[in-house]
Parts: sequence; structure tokens; C-alpha cells
Amino acid sequence: MLKKIFLCVSIGVFSFSFAQNIDKEKLDNYFKALDSEHKVMGSFAIADHGKIIYSNAIGFSDVEAKKKADLNTVYRIGSITKTFTAVLIMKAVEDKKLTLDTSLSQFFPQIKNAEKIKVENLLNHRSGIHNFTDDALYASYYLQPVSKEKLIDIIQEAGSDFEPGVQFSYSNSNYSLLGFILEKVYKKSYAKLIEEFIAKPLQLKYTKAGGKIESLENMAHSYTYENGNYVRSAETDMSVPLGAGNLVSTPSELIIFINALASGKLISRESLDKMRNFKDHYGFGLAEVPFMGKTGFGHNGGIDHFTSILYYFPDGEKTFAMISNQSNFDNNNISITALSAAYGKSFEIPNFNVVNLPESELQKFTGTYATAQMPMKITIFIKEKVLMAQATGQGAFPLEATSQTSFKFDAAGIVIDFDVTKRQLLILQGGNKVKFIKE
Repeated sequence: MLKKIFLCVSIGVFSFSFAQNIDKEKLDNYFKALDSEHKVMGSFAIADHGKIIYSNAIGFSDVEAKKKADLNTVYRIGSITKTFTAVLIMKAVEDKKLTLDTSLSQFFPQIKNAEKIKVENLLNHRSGIHNFTDDALYASYYLQPVSKEKLIDIIQEAGSDFEPGVQFSYSNSNYSLLGFILEKVYKKSYAKLIEEFIAKPLQLKYTKAGGKIESLENMAHSYTYENGNYVRSAETDMSVPLGAGNLVSTPSELIIFINALASGKLISRESLDKMRNFKDHYGFGLAEVPFMGKTGFGHNGGIDHFTSILYYFPDGEKTFAMISNQSNFDNNNISITALSAAYGKSFEIPNFNVVNLPESELQKFTGTYATAQMPMKITIFIKEKVLMAQATGQGAFPLEATSQTSFKFDAAGIVIDFDVTKRQLLILQGGNKVKFIKE
């Protein structure tokens, strides 16, 4: 996944008065625009006080079979799984199967610092345990079934990045271990626990531990869109991300889940308050989500080329969920648009028209740009007659011209405006605006 140039937690920066009407026709046109330009495939839902007030599905669940996605299409949800796992852990605490202070050494003493690592450290990503999916070795096994014992060996061998409790560092290893701990304390499979404690009580038909993708069962494959063609992505074997990213669902069922969590139907409100004890904007399987002067909570996810979002806002009790199986567009912009619509605020339908500029015109923008606001620099260069941008420590990305001086990169929601006479550029992303001066 491409990183954002700016590290920001807010998906909006302006406050507004709340309105109740949603412009469904305009929102339909927004998604039609994304669909027609092959920017996104997937499903979307918005709820008011838990009631679905808007839903949509665009694109294909199976391109090769020309099978269109519908509102019941099932997608892999990636790391939103962590919210489910955290709920199950809090349920285990309420059932006195363990405590937040229970040491990892009671279950997996072979893990480095296991005696110092508490369940709470795993929940809030402050254990120091190295993220196994970051290693080059991951590519050699993630498409094949991996036993629990083998995965624990992999996590053990990856070691630790820092002492427990010292700092936040997102690690899938934490939630894989939590999934295994749940299986130990309940003596049931993780899949059975999801069914028994969440899916069955909430009457969720499609939310469950995933397996091999079956198109005939209305499960979506994920894709990239390259040179005018959809390319199917390889499937992660769902034994690998157990507890950290192995669930499947639909946006509507994700909305049911998080509203049930918020209303005390799954765990106590006291347990939810602990999940929402945010440090570095992260709690237990929940992230803090500011939006236009309000603060909600939820989680993002990504696996293969699926991406997902689940956001809940207590102030107004609006919920937005989306799961895509192909995206060349910034999900942050989709979230802002959907939530703006939910609160009756105006939003724009993107214009995907581009301008073809000769290489001689592009040449005047090249160079390295810096700003006093941050240590990062932006290098602008030409590659195969395409204007490219690269931020310090990140990969290069192509820019499309929308005018003689403005460029965009839809996949990350980036807009760059150049002022050649002043030797500067202005980067806009996620509500942030930063001016860079050419060195």
C-alpha cells in the first residue's frame, strides 16, 4: 500500500452544523464517476443511528466471469479483523479467562520478552514484537497454509524491536498471538469464537473467518487495474493472518457489528471504554478518527488488493463502511465524501479530465523542493516522458496534469500546484497544505 506523504490522523479539518438529509442521487453520481474511470470497485454503506440510509456496489466481484458486485458480495476485510479480535479478548476478560495484565509467557514463553509483555501491550501495539509481515521472508509463504506452530516460530525468530511499553509500533504479530491466546483459553477455534460470540448473536450471515475465495458463493476477488486491464491478485492463505486479518464481511454487516459494540450488545461499556483509551491515536483494536471537529473511532484494513474502512461517530451516530477489491483512488477522499454526505454537507464529484503536456513543458517543474515545516523533501523528475514525484524515504509516483501548472495522483489523494516564477510548489493531501521551495 502507498503511504501518505503527510502523517495525519484527521480525515477532515472544517467544522459545520449537522444536517440530516443525504443527497443520494449526487452520491450515486460520485460513485458512477469512480466506476466509469476504473478508480474503485467495491461496496459502500452509510448508517444513521445504526440504520442503513445509503448503500451502493460498483464494479465486479469476478472480472473474468463478468460477475457484478452487489450489496451481499463478501470481501476480505483485512485489519478490521483486529477490532473483532480485541472484542473477543475483552469478552475473555469479562469471562475471567484472562486479564489485561496476563503475561504472554503464560502462553508463549519462547517469544522474546514474553514475561514482560502483557495482553494489553499486544492489544495496543506496544509489545515491541517485530511485525512478521514486514520481512522479505513473508513473500515465500503467505500464499500457502501455515500451521500455528510454524507461525509462532516465525514470530519468535523475528524477535523484538524495543522493550515492551516503550512506544507504539503497529505489528500484525500482536494480533496473531491474541488469536492463538483466544483459542487456548476457550479451547475453541478462532472461527468458532467469531461465530459464537459475534456473528450468531448479531445474526450476521456473511461475517466469518475466510478461506479460499469462491466466486460462486458471491465472494470477491481483488484486482489491480493496469494498462487498461484488470489483473487478479494472488490470494493470501487465510491461515496466515488469523486474528490479525483473516475475516470476511460486507459493509452493512460491519455497520451492524460496530453499532452493536458501541451500544453494549457485545461487551460492557466499561470494556469499550478501555478499548477507546487511545495512546498515539490507537486503543485496543480501534483507532481514533477525527472528522470535521468530531471524534469517532474505527479501523482500516488491507489484504492482497482489498482495502476496507469502518468508522463510527458517536456525535450524530453516523457510521461509514466500505470494502474495495480494486482501487486507484484515495480511500481517505471517499471517506470524506461519504461522511460529508451523511451529515448533509456539500461534496464535489471529481473531474478526471487530464491535460497532455509535452516533455519540454514538464522540464520546468523538475528539481528538489524543501520546506521548513518538516525534514521531508520532494524530488520532481521525468521518467519515460511522465512527470514523477518522490518524497524522502518513499516510492516515486506519477503525476497527471489537470492544467498547465496543476497535477494529481488519485491513488493517494495528492494534488500538486506549481508556481514556476516563485520556484515553489504547494502540496494538498487529506486537508493538509504545505508549501515547498525549490532548492
